[in-house]
Amino acid sequence: MVLACYAAASLLIVPQKPKAPEPPFYRDVLEFAKQDAKSRPAKGQILFIGSSSFTRWTDVGDYFPNHRILNRAFGGSSLPDVTRYLDRVVFPYAPRQIVIYCGENDLAGDPRLAAYKVANRFTTLFRLIRMRLPNVPIVYVSMKPSPSRWFLRSKFIAANRWIAEFCARQRATQFVNVWDAMLDDQGRPKGDIFVDDRLHMNATGYRIWQPILEQALVKD
Repeated sequence: MVLACYAAASLLIVPQKPKAPEPPFYRDVLEFAKQDAKSRPAKGQILFIGSSSFTRWTDVGDYFPNHRILNRAFGGSSLPDVTRYLDRVVFPYAPRQIVIYCGENDLAGDPRLAAYKVANRFTTLFRLIRMRLPNVPIVYVSMKPSPSRWFLRSKFIAANRWIAEFCARQRATQFVNVWDAMLDDQGRPKGDIFVDDRLHMNATGYRIWQPILEQALVKD
């Protein structure tokens, strides 16, 4: 009798499916939603998206006082990460212009990845944006010469070239080259424009970017 009861009870136990892991940067994107719930950003701003070189540019608005800028870059994201969250970090904001810095982490995360595949990842992101926002100007900021990733420089240069050629064939699209301005007279990354990790920039580095980017931003 006891065995029969145990067997019957065991049939009522439904095995639980294992919880699906959160996709990368899910909590970063949730944080944007929390910020928006507290204070909804105005539509029609210049939207910065991409990886940590933009994420860490927390005072970007101070560099461009004549523009309304919304920064929705997150973490150490790659191009597929940004593509995954387009419905959360781009389309809800109805941006006036979109500025992208991303691609460096794609190659650093997988050094075997070919440069043209990073360019293909960008074109995928670009076309998905264009499907929903056909008239919004798009700017791609070139991958920078980070000292800690200097061993990947040939791939960065090649990927930048592929993306620049693609952008040149698109309307309302610009490729902004920051690579050259960040090199010293010997053709190596300037040593005084990075923080201690030799990957992310300090204020001096962002001041190099400011006048180059200013030329590409739409006027209000």
